[in-house]
Amino acid sequence: MKKIISFIITVLIFFTLAGCSIENDIPEHSSFEVHYIDVGQADCALVICDGDAMLIDGGNVGDSRLVASYLKQQGIDNLEYVVCSHAHEDHVGGLSAALSVANAGAVYAPKTGADTKAYKDFVNKVKKQGLKIKNPKAGERISIGSAGIEFLGPINERGKETNSTSIVLKITYGNTSFLFTGDAERDEEEEILSSGANLKSTVLKVGHHGSSGSTSYPFLRAVMPQYAVISCEKDNSYGHPHKETMSKLYDAETEIYRTDTQGHIVMSSDGENIEIQTEK
Repeated sequence: MKKIISFIITVLIFFTLAGCSIENDIPEHSSFEVHYIDVGQADCALVICDGDAMLIDGGNVGDSRLVASYLKQQGIDNLEYVVCSHAHEDHVGGLSAALSVANAGAVYAPKTGADTKAYKDFVNKVKKQGLKIKNPKAGERISIGSAGIEFLGPINERGKETNSTSIVLKITYGNTSFLFTGDAERDEEEEILSSGANLKSTVLKVGHHGSSGSTSYPFLRAVMPQYAVISCEKDNSYGHPHKETMSKLYDAETEIYRTDTQGHIVMSSDGENIEIQTEK
């Protein structure tokens, strides 16, 4: 027993001295990238790790052709995971098209649905693939390639406005991490903060297209992102991103990227550093 304990201590000391983390170690020839797809006043992100793909939201119904075409351009006909952050059309609308050109391994969405054609079409596409929609619980973990995924929210959907039933998840690849927040408002942010979840992330997909109702100071302090991505449309009627949110991000010295001014945004990670390419 003493020899076993001694061996374990030796291994831990080795990794500490080497500046490595056993949990964050990634294999040789591994790759990871996130495509923040420009779907105007909507949300859509494609995650690719070691050849496996995950789609988070699908933009509006009007973005269906774009989303399907983007998947084909990337050579993707299989999605390990499809995530509908919440039931609003600007997040679920194009997922039916994605499920028409790619098979899914698992589909996640909050329990809270919507009595809309866009949401019903999504549900029907999932059924046609012989799948059932999974409702993830906070703290649940899955993986894609060498990357780990943790669901942080929603914690409680009862009595919530649809935005605050958003799936919030964090993807960790090596020592880099990417936080996706859907349209989570301050009340959901507060619940996640109270849960004690580790929100610290390298990249933040800014909640609700940069609305002032999201990205509260306490939430942003917990995340402390190096980069922020805002998905919105140029001259949109909502005024997104709001000045208040932009001011908070500037105060946090966060480097900001926006689909309305830069088009598709692709972030590649080697586990330590992030390389960024923009369409415009």
